[in-house]
Amino acid sequence: MAKEIKWYKVVEHLNMLQFEPNSMCVVEIDGKKITIARHNNALFGFAYKCPHASGVMVEGYINALGNVVCPLHRYAFNMQNGRNVSGEGYYLKTYPVEERADGVYVGMEKAGFFG
Repeated sequence: MAKEIKWYKVVEHLNMLQFEPNSMCVVEIDGKKITIARHNNALFGFAYKCPHASGVMVEGYINALGNVVCPLHRYAFNMQNGRNVSGEGYYLKTYPVEERADGVYVGMEKAGFFG
C-alpha cells in the first residue's frame, strides 16, 4: 500500500531559499527541520541530522558524485534515495521536493494511526 503524501509549501519562489555556499539550506515544517539541497538544477530533501551520530547535514557538503556528505565522519548518502554510499549501512531519510509555479513544496508522509 502506497503511503499518502501531504505537500507543504515552504517558500513562494526558489530564490527565497537561503542556500549556503554548499548549496544546502534548512526549512522547518510543522516543527520538523528538513535539509534542502540544490545540485545540477535539481532539488533534494533529506533529514536535518545524519542517522549515524547526528551531524547537522547542512554543515556538510555535496561531493563530486552528487552525494551529500556528513560533516562529522564523512559518511556519504545518495540524495535521491538516502542510501549510504560510503559503506557503513545507514539510511538518510529523504523527502520529495517540487518547484511549482506558485512556490517550492516538500512532501511528507501523512501520519498513520500510530504516529
